[in-house]
This record gives sequence, structure tokens and C-alpha cells, in this order.
Amino acid sequence: MNEIEAVKQRHSVRNYKPDRIPEDKVKMIREKVDELNKEGNLKLQFIEDAGKTFNKLMNRAMGLASAPSVIACVGPDGADLDERVGYYGEKLVLFLQSIGLNTCWAGTFNRKNIQAEVGEGERLVISIATGFGADQGKPRRSKDISEVTEVNGKHPEWFDRGAELALLAPTAINQQKFLIKLNDDESVSFIDKGGVLSKVDLGIVKCHFEIGAKRG
Repeated sequence: MNEIEAVKQRHSVRNYKPDRIPEDKVKMIREKVDELNKEGNLKLQFIEDAGKTFNKLMNRAMGLASAPSVIACVGPDGADLDERVGYYGEKLVLFLQSIGLNTCWAGTFNRKNIQAEVGEGERLVISIATGFGADQGKPRRSKDISEVTEVNGKHPEWFDRGAELALLAPTAINQQKFLIKLNDDESVSFIDKGGVLSKVDLGIVKCHFEIGAKRG
């Protein structure tokens, strides 16, 4: 499964089978986490036993308490941390999809119970539930491409491909509060329009756009 296929097949999953993740996949996940941490100057952590991370009432009501494992998204605190977490966290999410696992970005979770290492000067931004889904989730309603893009003149094919995949990006409460602007020099600007965890969302959107817009 390539990245485009993973983007199209991946949906948020909130109910999980009790099966633990097999050791061969655990090894693959840890290797990918190490790779992404080096690339993104992050401290993403795969926690095999989610324990009581998702024991809040909202999590239990959604079914997330059934998730066997969790990714803690941690990194050195800074203005761009949320966006980097979104970008590299989504690369991990798509990798997990490609090896047969399911995921759900979760901003609401029990921060006291997650077994994450958060050092001085670091911040825990968000969590990602993962495991074998009881189902594969379902597509969400999405805005039209014209509502999230700004282009003067003709839309290049590569730009529209990127924007189409960006519309498949998971965003907090499905808010899709972003704008992708094609500049006159064919560079692209990503604009955060605010909202819950919108900077994390923007990183996820950038990840999807880049996958769709690859040229050559």
C-alpha cells in the first residue's frame, strides 16, 4: 500500500478489537517512530499498553477505551511544535494504516494516566489511539475544494491533486479550518484559520497535500 492508497483508505476508528499488536509489527512501529523523531526533532512514543489513557467519560462513550495501544505526541516546546506533531504524526498514522492497523487522533485523553515521558522543556500535545479496528471507520462530510483553496487564475493539476488529498485529512471535530493558497511563483502557503488544535490540523493537511502534489 502506497501513501496515496493509505490516505484514501484511512478513516478514524474509535472501536477496537481486544487483540494486541503482534511483535513483528511492534518492531516496525518502533523503527518508524525512531525515523520520524529524527526527521522532525520530536519525541513521539509508541506505548504498547494504552492502559487507562482513554478512561475519560467522553473516550468511553466514543469507544476509545477499547484501544490497546497509543502514540504519545511529545516534543521540545516551541511555536511550531503542534504543526510538526501533526505533520510527522500523520506520516506515522499512514504507516500504521499501511501495515493493517487503525488509528484515531485524540485530543481528549487522560494526561495523568498516559505512560509518556515528558522532559523539561517538552510538551505532550496530543495522542493517537491505535490497534486493530472493530471496523474500518467511515468517510466524513467534507468541504468543497473551492472552500479551502485560493488561486488566481488556472489551477495546476498538481495543486488540485494536493488539495483533494488535503480534504481527506482528519481535523479536530471535522472543522477543516485551513486555507491552501497558490502564490504567483507557484509556491504554496498554508493558512491556519483558528479553532481547536488547528495548528496540529495544519501539519496533517500539509502532509496530505505534499503526498498528493508530488510531481515527476
